[in-house]
Amino acid sequence: MKACALIAAALLFVVLSAQAAGEDNHLRVLAASCAACHGMDGNSVGGTPVLAGLDRSHFMLQMQSFRDGTRASSVMHHHAKGLTQQEIEQLADHFAAQPRGAAAPLMPLGNL
Repeated sequence: MKACALIAAALLFVVLSAQAAGEDNHLRVLAASCAACHGMDGNSVGGTPVLAGLDRSHFMLQMQSFRDGTRASSVMHHHAKGLTQQEIEQLADHFAAQPRGAAAPLMPLGNL
């Protein structure tokens, strides 16, 4: 009987670990899609807002506003409409946990 309980506990651990790993990978993909405009880990170097260290509630409010159209944007409403509420919450947690980096100066185009 104890052996069955140990096997069941081990299987449950394996299933939950695989599920958590899948959720982590999904979140990484979602966050990576933000990197093109908002920088790695949310530290933008250009004209887009820095997401790193952003208050979770503020992030969620902005994304919900993009999603329902109460905040205008040429691009963000498309991204937000593709996210579930759970994904928005996961991204809010992710970016809130990222440290804000020091702003790097932009290199003039003539120096490339």
